[in-house]
Amino acid sequence: MAAGAIRRYEERLAKDPTSPAFAPLADLYRKVGRNGDAIALCRDGLRRYPTYATARLILAKAYLSEGNQEDALAELNQVVAQSPNDLQAHRMLADLHRRGGDLDRAARHLDRVVALDPADREAARLRDLLVSGGAMGEGSGLRKILEDDTFATVSFGTICLEQGLLDEAAAIFLRVLKRDPGNRGARDGLDEALGGRGRKRAAAVKE
Repeated sequence: MAAGAIRRYEERLAKDPTSPAFAPLADLYRKVGRNGDAIALCRDGLRRYPTYATARLILAKAYLSEGNQEDALAELNQVVAQSPNDLQAHRMLADLHRRGGDLDRAARHLDRVVALDPADREAARLRDLLVSGGAMGEGSGLRKILEDDTFATVSFGTICLEQGLLDEAAAIFLRVLKRDPGNRGARDGLDEALGGRGRKRAAAVKE
């Protein structure tokens, strides 16, 4: 199926090399693992269509597939500079900044996500968690213990993860990242805790 679609878009571009069809073709290349071809096609097409936000998003995704976060960030920042209400770009920027340890920027992009899509409760929860800096809510049984920064460590966060205490683990990893934004263990732990929270909520919705 993908091969047929790729062939059709390739034929269209062969007939009209200036066609904006380069973007969907690049996205198909990306989805079948041809990231280099997707990047080259987008970069060439964006010279003709510099404000084509969808093409920049596809380029950013291709860069991310190649592990190139720096260029992905540059493309996404250009998207929101040109289109401040681009929801997908804000979501991607929030995720990249969070993974990179820049929690303040991540929270700002999540704030835009929530403003643009008030129904996105997961984004609102994550924004509130980031803004809180890891402060625990009244409902947590570990609230008093976690008020002491002695326990704000990657190892204790990992214990919470292993016990299924996902909110507590996320809060601990956030506090570690506030002190040490480059802490890889805390970044990975936060990703795992947030991923677990999402899966838990999805399962609850299905029940």
